[in-house]
Amino acid sequence: QLRLVESGGGLVQFGGSLNLSCAASGGTLDYNYITWFRQAPGKEREGISCISASGTNANYADSVKGRFTISRDNAKDTVYLQMNDLRPEDTAVYYCAAKSSFIRALCSVTTLPGNMDWWGKGAQVIVSP
Repeated sequence: QLRLVESGGGLVQFGGSLNLSCAASGGTLDYNYITWFRQAPGKEREGISCISASGTNANYADSVKGRFTISRDNAKDTVYLQMNDLRPEDTAVYYCAAKSSFIRALCSVTTLPGNMDWWGKGAQVIVSP
């Protein structure tokens, strides 16, 4: 049973930065791609960035492209989301989720939440104006 734990959330001012981590235990991420989702109050959960199991491919939603960078350290079974130039509309609970994939170069930011295999409990990010 893979367990994912997010950390690094918090309160930041407009234009600031945060670096989220998603640490896995109870298994390896070697054959999982990771997608970061976020859910703002009253809104649906949306995928914003993903990284393939190999780490060679990454994708971003238009809303975060150019501001967020996803990376992974497979030796540490940890995935990161560096968030720069944060805006109030980035305020949300951020979740990492894993999807099994034997095609290690694959990831999708549009995978429906119900189709992801494992989830973390989320990290709150609040961006003040």
